[in-house]
Formats: sequence, C-alpha cells, structure tokens
Amino acid sequence: MSRVASWLGLVGHLGTLPFYLASGLVAPLWAIIVLLVAWAVLFGLAVRAVYRRSAWGLAVPFAATGIWLGGMSAGEAFLGWTP
Repeated sequence: MSRVASWLGLVGHLGTLPFYLASGLVAPLWAIIVLLVAWAVLFGLAVRAVYRRSAWGLAVPFAATGIWLGGMSAGEAFLGWTP
C-alpha cells in the first residue's frame, strides 16, 4: 500500500508544476526561481519516497500546494505582486 501511496504522491506533485510555472504571470523572476527550486527539492523528496516505498511521499503534493499558495499570497499581501 505504501508503494502505491508514494507513486500517487509523485504523480500529484507533477500536477503542481503548471501552477509553479504560471507564477510568472504575477511574481518577479527571483520569486519564480525560489519557487522552482523549492519544487525541485520536493520532487527529489517524492522520488526518494518512491525508491524507499514510503507512504510519506503522499504528503509531497500537499506541501507543494501549501508552499505555492503561501508564497503567492504573501507576495501579493506584503510585496504588492499583482497581475
């Protein structure tokens, strides 16, 4: 069961990539780079979870969504990012 969960986590994480790439419509270049580095680190964790057959891989897309949503919301609220 944990093998399936880790694969679902990896597939779910890949589904967050379009949101990270679309951040360029609102965020400046430096923020996009930071977000993509965070996405890549989480991708590495998801791949590692697949190799270890860990169910914790299922948490990766939720973390990715939280980081993206938090980063974009903070940028809009505190740094004045607007489309």
